[in-house]
Formats: sequence, C-alpha cells, structure tokens
Amino acid sequence: MLEPLDPIARFAKIFSQVQKVVTPEPAATVLATVDAESKPSARVVLLKGFDENGFVFYTNLESRKARDLTATPFAALCFYWPQLYQQVRVEGRVEPVSGAEADAYFATRPRGAQIGAWASKQSRTLTSREELETRTKAVEEKFAGREVPRPPFWSGFRVIPERIEFWESRENRLHDRVVYLKENGEWRTERLYP
Repeated sequence: MLEPLDPIARFAKIFSQVQKVVTPEPAATVLATVDAESKPSARVVLLKGFDENGFVFYTNLESRKARDLTATPFAALCFYWPQLYQQVRVEGRVEPVSGAEADAYFATRPRGAQIGAWASKQSRTLTSREELETRTKAVEEKFAGREVPRPPFWSGFRVIPERIEFWESRENRLHDRVVYLKENGEWRTERLYP
C-alpha cells in the first residue's frame, strides 16, 4: 500500500479524530530536549498549532525547556493517543516563532493564564505557594481594568520536522510503523519493523 506523500496532512487527519475522542488535553505531547551539557529532559507541553512549517508550542523563555532549546536547537515531540491506538513522533530543528505569532496566540489565552505568565518565574525555585499567590495578586492589580500584554520573556517555538513517524497498534505486537524523512526539501517514506 502506498503511503500519503504529505505527513502533515496525515497528522491533520489523525489529529482531527483525536480532538473528537481524546479528553482531556488532546493536544498534549511530550517534548524532549537536550541541554548544553547533552543532558536530556522531557516534559508534557500543549501543541498550539501545526502546518507545513512545523509544530508550535509556547512557554516562558526563562524556563528550562527554553534554555535547552536555545543551547541545542533540536527537539522531539511524542504524541500518544491510546484511545485510537496511535502514536506520532516528530523530530527536527527548532526556531522561535515571530513576535506577531506570539502576540496573536497570547491574546487568545484566558486572562488567568495571561496573569500566570507574568507571575510565574517558570522552572525557578519557589519558596512557598504564598509567594506565587502574592506575585499573582500583584500582577492582577497591575493590569486591573486593562488588557494583559504578552510578557517580553514569553513566546513560542516551532519544531520544524525532519522526521515524522506514525505508529499504529496491531495484534500480536506486529504494529504498523511508517517514517517520513525530509531530504532536499522532499518527503520520502520507509516502513519499519515493529
């Protein structure tokens, strides 16, 4: 059977199904990074957009993940949706989104999440929950009665795929695996043993 030539279209078809079936957080994905000392780290982030240019998520630019991506601008994403017996793995280089993209997305966030972006010193040591609550209250007061702008230390990253693997569970652990590899601007596919 011939595989579709466009892995982004294939991902879009699966993700459309996922959004109907998976709750909560159908856009949750594991992001794996490597720091400047080649030490790996993984955490769950939320996919906020994707197209032929890549897969986008947002974060505090002072967070561990952002520091890792600045030091080593390559990452992997792993989506797993057991309800559909599907997994998709994306690997590639990473670039920051534009300020305009970050502004546009930030404006769609709930006000509480906007306040939280200003209040949190993400990934840094917090002495107590009360410290965070005090910072949050101060930010709420600062922006009372007006829109909350995007913090200068908050933006997004785009994983530009060079490899995308689609995995589908099958009986007897004879899973179906198809990998798309981008070479010279074109996608080619390979089927992998499970």
